[in-house]
Amino acid sequence: MENRVLNIGSSFPEFNKTAVISTEKGKEFQQVTHQDFIKEGKWMVMFWWPKDFTFVCPTEIAEFNNQYEEFKDRDAELLGASTDSEFVHLAWRKDHEDLKNLRFPMIADTSKSLAAELGILESKEKVAYRATFIVDPQGIVRWVSVNDLNVGRNVNEVLRVLDGLQTDELCPCNWEKGQETLQA
Repeated sequence: MENRVLNIGSSFPEFNKTAVISTEKGKEFQQVTHQDFIKEGKWMVMFWWPKDFTFVCPTEIAEFNNQYEEFKDRDAELLGASTDSEFVHLAWRKDHEDLKNLRFPMIADTSKSLAAELGILESKEKVAYRATFIVDPQGIVRWVSVNDLNVGRNVNEVLRVLDGLQTDELCPCNWEKGQETLQA
């Protein structure tokens, strides 16, 4: 069966998943839904990684965390997700120094239903591709990027695209926040 990645202009699917939000005993887990993150005035950036306790994934997760305030400054809610369980997420956060103090939820899509609905479930191993979705405040997908399993993404590029989308103007190649946009 061929993957069909949810495309630009589509409504982001509804979801209700368990997420790891803390390593503090008794406060580790929380149910999160699309309604918590897709709301008036807020953008949502959801990024996916294939597996916990791997090598490329923590470099990306740590960099998203390093840039967390940049997303907040852009009124963007940041979410991370994989098909691993919340218990694996928690163990990994406790085990990996760069993941101990994450400021965004790690969603556990153990049923793989959201990854499948997004079209990012790899067919052999049934893990998520390295996918990133930028969703506007109306819940519409405005940008999708999907990498192969062994190539990490560029978080600065996610921020650049978010900036461009938020201008609601024409942004030329290599445009960055603060530069002139194009006049049609």
